Amino acid sequence: MSDNVLTVEFVTPEARIFSGKAKMVSARTLEGDLGVLPGHTPLLGVLVDGKVVIKAVDGADQEFEVHGGFLSVANNRVSILGEAGAQ
Repeated sequence: MSDNVLTVEFVTPEARIFSGKAKMVSARTLEGDLGVLPGHTPLLGVLVDGKVVIKAVDGADQEFEVHGGFLSVANNRVSILGEAGAQ
């Protein structure tokens, strides 16, 4: 099952916003909208103001507002370092 899910960590300077498993993560970067699924190639992106959506393994969507930051993807792990986040 580990090949079919992402391990996601979303943190801000104030708190850990999300930590868990997900089927998909979508976010807006300087290069445009990005969707991350299991098996995605490694990347580092600069986030712009907008929503980060995490689709949990149970199918529930969790949406967060972010005001800049970074997104890193490698080995089915997604790390989101946001400058501000709220649900």
